[in-house]
Amino acid sequence: MRTLFRFPDRETRHDWDLNCIETRFFVLEIRIAILSNSPAEDYDDCVHGSPSAKEAPSRLAPKPKPTVDLPRMERAVREILAAVGEDPDRDGLLETPGRVARMYAELFMGLHLDPGRHLKKVFVEQYDELVLIRDISFNSMCEHHLLPFIGVAHVGYLPRGRVVGLSKLARVVEEVSHRPQVQERMTHQIADLLQQELDPKGAIVVLEAAHSCMTIRGIRKPGSVTITSAVRGLFKTNQSSRAEVMAFIQGRRSDIQ
Repeated sequence: MRTLFRFPDRETRHDWDLNCIETRFFVLEIRIAILSNSPAEDYDDCVHGSPSAKEAPSRLAPKPKPTVDLPRMERAVREILAAVGEDPDRDGLLETPGRVARMYAELFMGLHLDPGRHLKKVFVEQYDELVLIRDISFNSMCEHHLLPFIGVAHVGYLPRGRVVGLSKLARVVEEVSHRPQVQERMTHQIADLLQQELDPKGAIVVLEAAHSCMTIRGIRKPGSVTITSAVRGLFKTNQSSRAEVMAFIQGRRSDIQ
């Protein structure tokens, strides 16, 4: 004889509901326990697909949890305006401290970034000749007077069976330049990053820049250009290789736009 399914009475259904709720809480507790025992970096990698936490940071990696104190900068700008004899509360200057604070946060964004991360992703290629990108435009801030210097970077390397995306070299220049700098140090920092992350047979960096601390104040010599270079590996030990790449850098500018 076939038995028909009978719906439980109200009291039985209430017990089932409580059991379902308890089961859900038990599953939730397990999930929380799993996540709490997992490293935060690994969980972040799974969500965002960022590079492995095991990769060593570059020498220019920022300190943990860097912050930009915009209100503090705004107060400092107000003090400067008052110190030079201006009224920071007049209409034209009311929003200036905020604008200047946001400007400095943008110009110094490189302090809170690791430019070496752009060189982590490489491609295996049987290519061991010169790779050179000329005329990478940049702007940086001279740390002596907090005035900008603007110019171009020429970045080259001799691969050792591994190449990096061309745009990554420009990104390295961008982030190394966006911090209080001197041109000499900036040149060496870019070259050191190439050598550290790519392990090439040779690396070369040449910067050409005009410094506003020389053109709008002090000696006031507009039109002057400062050139710095840093060479590593084969470019340092082999004169002919260095002469070849310098000829490319100093040669006639390309018409490609």
